[in-house]
Amino acid sequence: MKCLVVVSHPLKDSLCHYLASQTVEHLESKGYQITLVDLYENGFAAALTEQERQSYYQSTFDTTQLAQEIEQLKQAESLVLVFPTWWFGFPAILKGWFDRVWAPGHTYNHASNLGPITPRLDKLKEVKVVTTLGSPWWVDKLVLWQPVKRVLKIAILGACVKRCQFDMLSMYKSENASKAQVDAFVRKIKAKF
Repeated sequence: MKCLVVVSHPLKDSLCHYLASQTVEHLESKGYQITLVDLYENGFAAALTEQERQSYYQSTFDTTQLAQEIEQLKQAESLVLVFPTWWFGFPAILKGWFDRVWAPGHTYNHASNLGPITPRLDKLKEVKVVTTLGSPWWVDKLVLWQPVKRVLKIAILGACVKRCQFDMLSMYKSENASKAQVDAFVRKIKAKF
């Protein structure tokens, strides 16, 4: 299975990078064909350009700067996202990747009357998410109702993919996690994914 892994953390020695490496190693052992994209290492520009925004409702979206990234996403059968949850949202670079790479005419189509959009990511069969949070689980789940999970599952995937298995694992209170807690979370990734 063609698997696109997108990592979004600026520090190479971060917990997110460690979890990404463990996830990749596990998926490779299951026969996944991995394409690894490190948004920070690649210097991905998060801001939608003027030309891209102007082309958003035109017949062709301006892919001048994004052709490779869009094609990687369109060819993926499996997508793995590894990122920290900051302020109960995506890191800016990952939000920019959604804004720019999940483009009209490629991941979805606008309706001619600007009504509901239709999905185009027909090859994408599964999305796996690994995220870290500094907060305890109850703040994310009970107070804020898991905003990152809802945006991913309902807004982004709901608009761009017809059917897709979605699994999300969140490591709470990750900033002071012990080695034993990290090891237990890695085992959870391997069991779930």
